[in-house]
Amino acid sequence: MSVSISASAVKELRKITDAPMMDCKKALVQAEGNMDDAIQLLREKLAIKADKRALKIAAEGVVAIHLTPDQTRGIILELNCETDFVSRDENFVSFSKMLVSRAAQTFTSNVTDLMSLSLEEGAETNFSVACKELASKTGENVQLRRVDGLEGCCVGGYLHGQKIGVLVQLDQMNVELAKDVAMHIAATNPQSIDVHGLDQDMLAKEREIYTNQAKESGKPEAIIAKMVDGRIAKYEQEVCLVSQAFVKNPDQSIGELLASHNARVVSFIRYELGEGIEKETVDFASEVQAQIKGE
Repeated sequence: MSVSISASAVKELRKITDAPMMDCKKALVQAEGNMDDAIQLLREKLAIKADKRALKIAAEGVVAIHLTPDQTRGIILELNCETDFVSRDENFVSFSKMLVSRAAQTFTSNVTDLMSLSLEEGAETNFSVACKELASKTGENVQLRRVDGLEGCCVGGYLHGQKIGVLVQLDQMNVELAKDVAMHIAATNPQSIDVHGLDQDMLAKEREIYTNQAKESGKPEAIIAKMVDGRIAKYEQEVCLVSQAFVKNPDQSIGELLASHNARVVSFIRYELGEGIEKETVDFASEVQAQIKGE
């Protein structure tokens, strides 16, 4: 026996799920008019659609940060999609804000744990399901790539558009200083706070490069050693936060800025959208020619 599905029921289901009208009607027919069953059917269907997009490279999106009102906690995350167009979509941006807000509320800094959380306390839908529904709406692969958090005496942050985000933890409560240091880090991308935090393997490779270059000068070994030491010292100054010239006042180093406030950077996190993701290069001209030739 066929069940009569009213237009108002289809409209209500569409309002709840934002799925296409025909999909809503088919789901209600299959669920014999049961709204909850229809919602579940659509979620399963949307998830299947989303999963088909999961192999697509997602290197666009947004970096988002959230600081607690007392500025003792901060969360930073990167949510990816395939195109810049979708990264500016209202639904995508709204989802990223919900994610980072919930992460800050629960201080969750693990991708799997965050995606398993409900959208809000007591809600049935979790972020994993909502993410697949968003992927279906946008027609693109949507993924939470990474999430981190800092907690301490003072946590400040800076967001450059939606492309670069920074969190900074200080050992003193100074919100403005934390924001200034975060802005500086966004601009200069230091590798560590000081020389003690530098990757020793990376330093060894730099020393090897400088040594090979210096040997080409034909100078004595002792002179070459001094040349290499000088270049390494300059390199450390360029990549270590405390020795860098402050972007807002190049006559002052970050170390001097911190000292003037009797403060120290405990830790920092810097995200740049898409860093480390190998983007697919599309040769549209070759693609068109191949289609014309029927390949």
